[in-house]
Amino acid sequence: MARVAVVTGGTRGIGRAISVALKDVGYKVAATYAGNDEAAQQFKSETGIPVYKFDVADFSACTEGVKAIEAALGPVEVLVNNAGITRDATMHRMRPDQWNNVIRTNLDSCFNMSRAVIEGMRGRGFGRIVNISSINGQAGQIGQTNYAAAKAGIQGFTKALAQEGASRGVTVNAVAPGYVETDMVRAVPANVMEQIVARIPVGRLGKPEEIARAVLFLAADEAGFITGSTLSINGGQYMH
Repeated sequence: MARVAVVTGGTRGIGRAISVALKDVGYKVAATYAGNDEAAQQFKSETGIPVYKFDVADFSACTEGVKAIEAALGPVEVLVNNAGITRDATMHRMRPDQWNNVIRTNLDSCFNMSRAVIEGMRGRGFGRIVNISSINGQAGQIGQTNYAAAKAGIQGFTKALAQEGASRGVTVNAVAPGYVETDMVRAVPANVMEQIVARIPVGRLGKPEEIARAVLFLAADEAGFITGSTLSINGGQYMH
């Protein structure tokens, strides 16, 4: 039987690449999204992957969303916590809503979604959770105290949950992308983009498919001895 995988924020950018990559190797994939109905429907028609609209920052919405996915596809065995937003501002200008929205969508969502699937994974003796962090959670970034805090929090979350799941066949890992060709990055002004690329030793932005390849690796049945790890994919921009 094909394993069921859920990708949050799975219809655009890195999430889209992950959803498609999982489907291409035989997973039954459900992609969640928050607001862009047009993009989600286009994704669904192009890929054949079912889409589910709910707010990953809302605990009860995640619980109900996972129930709907499991009713349609079967028990969730792979969860990719990819959903994320930016609300950039320097600390002396940041509003509470900019802080709270980023923490809720980027970090609270990892709890909300993992909580909805973890009991089933433990009970069945198999699970793969892959959390998408960021280079900016490792190195920090001006104007992103909210985003950096959330993405750094994901790495601590990953390590702790990995220890809880290890004896039950549930692995938990993180992927920390650098700057990747997505709508979020393309919105950066050209002069700033030049400065960013100049700091990447391989001399280019990453591709969403390169992040998806790492997620496939960590989600595989054969990856059972890898847990609590963060895989950095950033072209050499930040090494630690």
